[in-house]
Parts: sequence; C-alpha cells; structure tokens
Amino acid sequence: MAAGLCPCWALLGGRRGALRALVRPARGLAAAKETHFGFQTVSEEEKGEKVYQVFENVAKKYDLMNDSMSLGIHRLWKDILMHKMNPSPGTLLLDVAGGTGDIAFRFINYVRSIRERQLQRKLKHHQNLSWQEIADSYQEEAVKPLGDSQVVVCDINKEMLKVGRQKAQHLGYSEGLSWVVGNAEELPFDDNKFDVYTIAFGIRNVTHIDLALQEAYRVLKPGGRFLCLEFSQVNNPLLSRLYDLYSFQIIPVLGEIIAGDWKSYQYLVESIRRFPPQEEFKAMIEDAGFLKVDYQNLTSGIVAIHSGFKL
Repeated sequence: MAAGLCPCWALLGGRRGALRALVRPARGLAAAKETHFGFQTVSEEEKGEKVYQVFENVAKKYDLMNDSMSLGIHRLWKDILMHKMNPSPGTLLLDVAGGTGDIAFRFINYVRSIRERQLQRKLKHHQNLSWQEIADSYQEEAVKPLGDSQVVVCDINKEMLKVGRQKAQHLGYSEGLSWVVGNAEELPFDDNKFDVYTIAFGIRNVTHIDLALQEAYRVLKPGGRFLCLEFSQVNNPLLSRLYDLYSFQIIPVLGEIIAGDWKSYQYLVESIRRFPPQEEFKAMIEDAGFLKVDYQNLTSGIVAIHSGFKL
C-alpha cells in the first residue's frame, strides 16, 4: 500500500488484496477454460505459454520487424502517444509490456527536453545572474536531467526485457529508468503509485483484458491517466481490404525472411483481428472504472490511442 494513505484506504486496499488472494486459486482451477490464440481455440493456460513463446522467439528481431511491418510508421504512432501524454518533470510512468523500451526512451527524451527548455527560460528571464549561478543551474541539470521523473518498464517476458536493457545501455539511458518482470493481470506494485500507465501494442496479447484494465486502475494515483496504443479496426473499406491483404499475405512472409519465424507473425496478425473494435474497447475501459474515456484513430483506425482517467 502506498505511503500516506488514510486508514480507510489502507483497509480497502487490504480487503481488495485479500479478495484477490482468494480469487487467484479459483482462477488457477479454471485454467482449462477456453480462449483464443489468434484464430485458434486454446485453454487460458496454454495461451499464456504460447504468447510468452512468441515474444521470446521474436525479441531479438522485434524492433527490426516493427520497422519492416509498419514501414517505420510505428515510430510516428509512438511519438503521437508521447505528445498526447505530455508528461511534465516529476511524472512517474509505468509502461506495461514495454520490454524493448520504445515508450520509456521517448518518455526520457521528452522530459529531458522540457527540463532543458525550463532552464533556458529561467536563465533568459534572469539576465542579472552571475556566472556562478548560471554554472550551478547547468550543474543541477546535468546531475538530475529528469528531475524526479521515473519510468518503470514492466514486462512478463524476460527476453524482451533483456533486449530493452541492452538497448538502454547502448543508447546511454540509465537515469530514472528501471526494469521489472511482471504480469499485466497481476502487477507487482502498490495501489495508487503511478501518474501515468501506458501499454503499447501489448494489451491484445493479455489473456484477461478486463483484469489488466482493473490492475491499471489500481496502480494509478487518483487523477492518474491510462493510455493504450493498440491496433484497431480500420474505418476505410478500401484501405481495410488492402490492409487485410498485406497483413495475411506479406507480414508472415516478412517474419520468415527477417526473423525466421512465420508462425509467430501469423499469430500477431490474427491477434489484431481478434481485438475488440474501438467502441467496444472504450466500454471495457469504462467498466474498469476510468472516466473521460476517449480514443483517437491514427492512420484510418489501423491503430488507436485510448485514454482514460482515474478520478
């Protein structure tokens, strides 16, 4: 339980924790319940294992395949997500299913940029500062380039996190960044902890989307924001037909050529088609307790950014 909560919240959190503990064995007993893995029907337990194997297989080629499949447009989609978030210095971000670090690195760059602009404005509006005062300001910026901002990357797949850590080391990201193995359906964090929760191209792979949304709500602070970037339903009939042709005829072939893995990318295409359309997913987010829920279609609905607040 997060520090500073009043006893009534602590009691509620305790009851919820106890309730979750009681529910978990029941979920385990119901492991044989059927769900979908792409277009296949499998048990829930089997889906979790298969999804884990998919991302373990593709982790090393994940970024290259994203560029190849989307012609690099996924980078623009993620940039738009970050601008929509518009984090300020001091923001605590949880990025779920973000193993390779794309959202985390953008967050760090965005906050650094804001901090630099703030410093420049401060110095510009204080023309009578001494050289020492200016030097001290830049020294403080160098020591704490993110201020108190932090991003926690949480992913269930250890191989994806390994790739992310290697990228962070190569690109020089260390300040304000941490990596945690965790399940989106049962996050290893206290209640009311984060300012923003993001999940990009990950929620469709979760076995119980409703549980993942409930966990997102739980770990966000009151006033916190949920942001999800995910493939969605194309709203242009002609583009939809072309998109289907490209998805089923080209993407698995790219997967075989680039990553040596046809089946994993066949699943990824199928999982996109099984994901709820925009209005249905919006209703699921609202059912989890979020308010002011809306979405923004990008590239004619190939992807959408869903947003909601814990108020």
